[in-house]
Amino acid sequence: METRELSVVAGSFIGFQLMFSGMSPLVSSTLTQGYGKLPPQKLTEWNSRLVSTVHALIVGLFCLYILWFDDAVNADPVWGDPNLVKLNVAITCGYLLYDLLLLACNWSTMGDSFFVCHHLAALYAYGYVLTRGVLPYFANFRLISELSTPFVNQRWFFEALAYPRSHQLVVANGVAMAVAFFLVRIAVMPPYWAKVFGTFGTPAFESLGLGAQVAWIMSCVCLDVLNVIWMYKIARGCYRVITGSGGKKKGNKVGPAEPNHINNHLD
Repeated sequence: METRELSVVAGSFIGFQLMFSGMSPLVSSTLTQGYGKLPPQKLTEWNSRLVSTVHALIVGLFCLYILWFDDAVNADPVWGDPNLVKLNVAITCGYLLYDLLLLACNWSTMGDSFFVCHHLAALYAYGYVLTRGVLPYFANFRLISELSTPFVNQRWFFEALAYPRSHQLVVANGVAMAVAFFLVRIAVMPPYWAKVFGTFGTPAFESLGLGAQVAWIMSCVCLDVLNVIWMYKIARGCYRVITGSGGKKKGNKVGPAEPNHINNHLD
C-alpha cells in the first residue's frame, strides 16, 4: 500500500472520529431540540448514524463520478488504473476502522460479533484493491450501494424523535428508501454480474490468482443474497407504512441481520 492510501485511511479514520465526537452533537442539537432529550445510548447511536450518512454520501457520489468519468477503469475492469478507486476505498477503510473502534468502546450497547466479522472481511477484500490495485471497477461499483444508507438512517432518526409512522415525512422517506435500495442494490445486479461473467477465462482474470478470485466472487455472492433478503424486508415495511397496517417495530442501522444497523461495507 502506498503512502498516499495510508494517509487517506488515517485521515478518514481521524476525520470520522472527530465528526462523531464534535460535529454531530453540534449540528444535531442545532437542527432539532429532540436530540438533547435522547438517552445516552441513543445519542451514541444518533451520532454514529449521522457519521454513517456523511460517509455514504461522500463515497456514493465519488463512486458515481468514477463510473461516469474514469475511462481507464471502465475500459479495463480488472487491471484498469485504480488511482481514484483507491482513494474511495481508502476512505471506506478508514470509516470501517473508526466504526470498529466505536463498536469496541460501546460493546455493551452496540457490540455485535457479526458486524466485527463483516468489517474485518470488508477490510480483507478491500486490501486487495489497496495493495495490488486489482478489480478497481468492481470494487467501486459495489460502493454504489452506499447511496441507500442515508434513507435508512433517516428512518431511525424519525423513530428516535417519536414521529408517528403515518407522518408524511416518514411515509415519503420510507418510499424513497425502498426505491433507492432497489435501484442501487437490486437493479444493478444483472449488469454487474454480466460484467463479472464477461471476465471469466480471460488472461486478466487468470492473472488475479486464486486468493483474489475467491475473495471477490464469494463476497459478492453473499452480499447479493443479503441484499435480496433486505429488499424483501424493506418492501414489506414500506407496504405497512403506506397502508398503515402492522405494529411499530424497533429499528437500528442497515446491516447484515436486517436493513437497520448500517455497516454494509463489504460491497
